[in-house]
Amino acid sequence: MTPTESEKGFASRMSDRVSCRQVLNLMVILGFMFNYMLRVNLTIAIVDMVAPSLPTPPLTDDIPPYNIPPNASLPDITNGNTSSIIDYGNATIEHLGHIMENGSTSSLEMHNATSSFENVLTTSGTKYHWNKYEQNYILGCFFWGYVLTELPGGRLAEVIGARRVFGYSMLAASLITLLTPVACDLSIYAVILLRILLGLFLGATWPAMPPMAAKWIPPMERSKFIANMMASSLGAAITMPVCGFLIYNLGWPSVFYLTGVIGLLWSIVWFLVIFDSPAEHPRITAEEREFIENSIEQTAGCGINSKPSRIPWGQILTSGPVWAIVITHGCSVFGYFTVVNQLPTYMKDVFKFNIKSNGLLSSLPYFGKYIMAVLASWLADYLRRTGKLSTTATRKIFTTFAVFLPGLLMIAQAQLGMTATFSVVIFTCALTINGAVTAGYLANGLDIAPNFSGTIFGMANTLSSIGGFMSAFMVAALTNEDNSFGQWKFVFWILAAIYCFGGYNYLMLGSGLLQPWNSVQPQPWVNNDKPDDELPESVPLTAQDKQAVP
Repeated sequence: MTPTESEKGFASRMSDRVSCRQVLNLMVILGFMFNYMLRVNLTIAIVDMVAPSLPTPPLTDDIPPYNIPPNASLPDITNGNTSSIIDYGNATIEHLGHIMENGSTSSLEMHNATSSFENVLTTSGTKYHWNKYEQNYILGCFFWGYVLTELPGGRLAEVIGARRVFGYSMLAASLITLLTPVACDLSIYAVILLRILLGLFLGATWPAMPPMAAKWIPPMERSKFIANMMASSLGAAITMPVCGFLIYNLGWPSVFYLTGVIGLLWSIVWFLVIFDSPAEHPRITAEEREFIENSIEQTAGCGINSKPSRIPWGQILTSGPVWAIVITHGCSVFGYFTVVNQLPTYMKDVFKFNIKSNGLLSSLPYFGKYIMAVLASWLADYLRRTGKLSTTATRKIFTTFAVFLPGLLMIAQAQLGMTATFSVVIFTCALTINGAVTAGYLANGLDIAPNFSGTIFGMANTLSSIGGFMSAFMVAALTNEDNSFGQWKFVFWILAAIYCFGGYNYLMLGSGLLQPWNSVQPQPWVNNDKPDDELPESVPLTAQDKQAVP
């Protein structure tokens, strides 16, 4: 006898209305927003944590904290109006938003990211005698840990499941955030240790998502799922003004307490509603589970018993499609880092224009990037699902658009970018267009080797993290003594070459074909003597599959 609506529990009624995939998508969107929040909260709060105008002693924690009277005020805020500090928060988005792509940058870049706050005399709370070197050290040490866990995090998610890797990493990062105010009172070394640990945990989060998609997301929906990771750009638009408001009204410790509690609550909900596979989910409907499993089984080599017990490093490291993803990701993120970090400096040095004074201009590229990621990924999945384009063609077209076109825009900037308006338009367009990478190479690891998609993503993110370090030093070396437009042209030409090389590299090496080494036992169609164009790709859903959609 079928139970009536009133006899069903709340969870059962909700599961009938909201699919488990929808819940997963929502939790991933929120997860990457909060991931970004946990990463950059100290970058914002440190301006209020440090006593102003101090000499530069050696790294030490022997100097006692300096207490500023509770009635200290912000000179830029009058009549109790907090809009100024919120504007400051918006204004730093152009410095910090680049972290959203894979969260990596250099300590020099992180120090520059706080520059828009430096002229604000802060409010109340304990102040610390940290000189510029020590502040830079604190901000930069996060990435020591971050780079180390990119590759292990992706592989670990393949072995024990993305639910635990992503969930426990976020949980640990939230607890570390809650402990940060206490560590500040103990020692600067305690703060540095916590920041390194924070980097270690958050470094594993991004590569954990492709293995989750391999278990939960039908092949023709995976571009849209990967676009959820770009929700970190929404965190850029929210975190800055909210933290600025908290600092002004409640003091800098409130930034860590609120962001830590939010991350903690999200982690609890994650473990309650997310599971590693449809087979493990206790509340999934039979229809949804059957649809997901049948759809994934259409991708040859993704069966439960086909996953190799060991990672085929030799075949991965000699695979052209793998290096197409890794190299192109490195080129794309290098260009992205450089544009995001250096645009404010370029506008100020060459045109005497302070882009930080306009919060709308600062945030436009990040809203644009997220919107572009969502729209491009929807279109890519539609083209593949309907059979209008093959997976290989889809990935190459969108990668060319997202990586090669910004290279052409950098050429235009080098030749014609002699006005502030033209430069702002070019850079905003370049960053927005780059969001289409989610429909191109960024989702491609799931096409060629879903069983090792975490490992491939970890390799790509590690290389791109190194590129983040290099971009800041490249610009500094070229413009340190001469910051004229003529000198900046060298930067733009280098960016154009790197962007275009990344796009060309993917056109030559990229593929949407499932690789034979993804599976333990070769499928009947796997024949190393056959050319690539005879091997099948991910195929569209059949009419029967479409009818099975819950």
